[in-house]
Amino acid sequence: MCEFCIQHGEGKKWYLNMRNYSRELFEEQHRRKFAEDFTVNMDVKYSTKITQVDIAGGWPIIGRFARYYAFRKFRSDHWGQAIPIEDLEQVVDMQSSIVRLPCICRKLTTGREYRYCFGIGIDIDHHGILGKYPDFLEGLEVMSKEETKEILRKFDKQGLVHSIWTFKAPFIGAICNCDQDCMGFRIQMNNNLPSIMFRGEYVASVDWELCSGCKKCLQNCQFGAISYSYITKRPTIDMRKCYGCGVCRAVCDKEAIILKSRTEFAGLPW
Repeated sequence: MCEFCIQHGEGKKWYLNMRNYSRELFEEQHRRKFAEDFTVNMDVKYSTKITQVDIAGGWPIIGRFARYYAFRKFRSDHWGQAIPIEDLEQVVDMQSSIVRLPCICRKLTTGREYRYCFGIGIDIDHHGILGKYPDFLEGLEVMSKEETKEILRKFDKQGLVHSIWTFKAPFIGAICNCDQDCMGFRIQMNNNLPSIMFRGEYVASVDWELCSGCKKCLQNCQFGAISYSYITKRPTIDMRKCYGCGVCRAVCDKEAIILKSRTEFAGLPW
């Protein structure tokens, strides 16, 4: 199990522990105020951190210090873990409220609005913490569990990496569906820093007997974990790079890819 399961899982995957979505936990350690401030003001507060994270070139030492400072801030407040679709659907089933909202980090990185994010377990409605922000509420879509799962399955086919995110751990308040434009993904993949988006509880494996060598999984992997041999005409998954998100399976017509528990393989990074 990962460190979070040990600390917050009570013997199971930590994101399947209902306490980590509970109102009681949400009301502790100023999480309510943090969630409100983060959600409403992120576009202002974190735009400078995007710039810090993307610093490169002429000032490598200063740039690395700035990136590390930004990392430390995110790591203490807001971090995530990759999660496959079947576990994510269980998370959705545990929620009392789900809203789909504009993806703030993609607005910062691309200048355009995309709706890849979901707020979960927080009273984001007209009677909750955002009731005093009517302009912000206009951008929210209250979703049913089935509607949410249907959208997430479509994202799975598109190759978006599912992840859950904390608001002062271990409280989990958001689902994201990441690609190259996601801020968390960019911090994770573009800088040689400790993680703020952790690998999932699984790693992917290919059954070569079932595999047709179509290379669709190679095209769907966001982490560069899959390579292809033109001699064997089969893909290979580097388990050290694999995040266990499972989106490579979604495009495999032969069902040749399965997820295995990361704990089965000693020495793999989280």
